[in-house]
Amino acid sequence: MDLGIKGKRGLVCAASRGLGRGCAEALAGAGVDLVINARDAGRLERTASEIADRFGVQVTPVAGDITTDQGREAVLQALGQADILVTNAGGPPPGQWTDWSRDDFIAAIDANMLSAIALMQALVPGMMERGWGRVVNITSQSVRAPIGVLGLSNTARLGLTGFVAGMSRQVAASGVCVNNLLPGIHATDRADSLDEGVAKSQDITIDEARRRREATIPTNSYGQAQDFGATCAFMCSQHARFMVGQNILLDGGASNISV
Repeated sequence: MDLGIKGKRGLVCAASRGLGRGCAEALAGAGVDLVINARDAGRLERTASEIADRFGVQVTPVAGDITTDQGREAVLQALGQADILVTNAGGPPPGQWTDWSRDDFIAAIDANMLSAIALMQALVPGMMERGWGRVVNITSQSVRAPIGVLGLSNTARLGLTGFVAGMSRQVAASGVCVNNLLPGIHATDRADSLDEGVAKSQDITIDEARRRREATIPTNSYGQAQDFGATCAFMCSQHARFMVGQNILLDGGASNISV
């Protein structure tokens, strides 16, 4: 399917690996020129070179922490205007509700709520002026089915979800579609980290922890970054013009939610 976005310009955050890279590759495959961001400069530059060589698009790497003012400013200066924005930031660590301090909550909200809002505030007005734009915020399945040990993530990402529910409907008439993409467990470093935590707490191997988690997913497997990226690219396409303010769950059926 032709997504109708060849020649568009996009920003993908946390794109050097995992779900962010899956999104960057899918957009590049559709002909989108990209600015990609991550903290690890070496890995990011390799990713940019590999994507550019593979898909024949322009890919500009900008290393830095997108959750900071300085990191966002560097990315925005390199980007200029954008037609497509994919926000993404690593989730806060798991834990117990009694262990988290105010500083822990502020850090989670800065990283997983306010940084995405700041990028939308910087880029969506230009999209509105030009009459076309797409924003996909990568959040989490925990938005639909909160996970106890991920309380910091639940709190921050639900805040972002509430913000998007309002603003997406305010900008839709200008041709800008803003939606959220909610991953379940995918085969990424984040899944490895969570499995390591389970293995340690239950005194089992990481492989056993993964098998037990896979057994809770109807597909009996973790998701793949390439499939996640393809979904993101569709949400950024010309065909998604009637998709506004939605929370698209991509979790292999793990969350048994009827609405």
